Amino acid sequence: MKRRVKKSSILVLIFVIVVVTCLIWYTINTLNYHKTYQYKLRKIGYSKEEIEIMDELKDNTKDYILSIDYNKDITLFIKEKYFIETNLKDYLEYYKENDYDITNVVSIVNVKANKEWYSDTKKTDLSKGHLMLTNKFNYLDNSYNSDNMVSVSKQYSYGENQMLTKETFNAFLNMFNAAKKEGLTLIINSSYRSYEEQDEVYNDYKSSRGEEYADKIAARAGFSEHQTGMAVDIQTYGSTGATFEEFDEFKWLSENAYKYGFILRYPKGKEHITGYEYESWHYRYVGVEVAEYIHNNNITFDEYYAYFIEKN
Repeated sequence: MKRRVKKSSILVLIFVIVVVTCLIWYTINTLNYHKTYQYKLRKIGYSKEEIEIMDELKDNTKDYILSIDYNKDITLFIKEKYFIETNLKDYLEYYKENDYDITNVVSIVNVKANKEWYSDTKKTDLSKGHLMLTNKFNYLDNSYNSDNMVSVSKQYSYGENQMLTKETFNAFLNMFNAAKKEGLTLIINSSYRSYEEQDEVYNDYKSSRGEEYADKIAARAGFSEHQTGMAVDIQTYGSTGATFEEFDEFKWLSENAYKYGFILRYPKGKEHITGYEYESWHYRYVGVEVAEYIHNNNITFDEYYAYFIEKN
């Protein structure tokens, strides 16, 4: 009888130990779960699917999301092709205050066009070579001049003293010859401009039409792509800047320029990204691989640089 009682007591003790162990395990796991981002995000209203989309974000980004009210737009931004995590707060703020769709907001914020033009500027990163960026936020010193410049023969240009970097000119020659085989003529109307020359161009517009107008169609000194020696303004016989898009040469360039490493730098409909009016004549050398990507994905060099070069 005593053995049965003793055996029963042992079983009861074992049962109690198991129950207590399970309760402790459950409590610890529950407390640990309550510390997770998954739990905290669910607590403020995010669904399982939304949390899965946020899963790969850095902890400081998740902390930011937890610091604000539930926002259904966050996962829409994350799913955007050119989403940059560090820009999330700026995306949300700009989207709330402006009438652009999410895709455009990502592009605008990535290239810093949510800020005033010519504000928060920095020096162009010269180490990027033919992929250096010069725009309204990235500038060249007044002393900058590529050490790899070559003269452009009058056979390919208007005016005197036209110059380009050797790599850009060689690429242009290949493009020129390909167009010539189609009975088309590409003429360089403007190429390299020094800091001082660009200052004259900009100030001429500014003095005649005002600063607001000048900023739409010309770069301030130091902020011009022409100073890089990798930008060309192209025309053909009988064309002007305003009429170039009406010529077959423009149509050919639209379909073929990328094959030779050139992009239309200031496309129509992208003025809010580039900060410039559409220029059918202004082409920039960026290399074949990058030019092909920009052409196929209908983005600007500013967008490409922000996502593929600066972000990394």
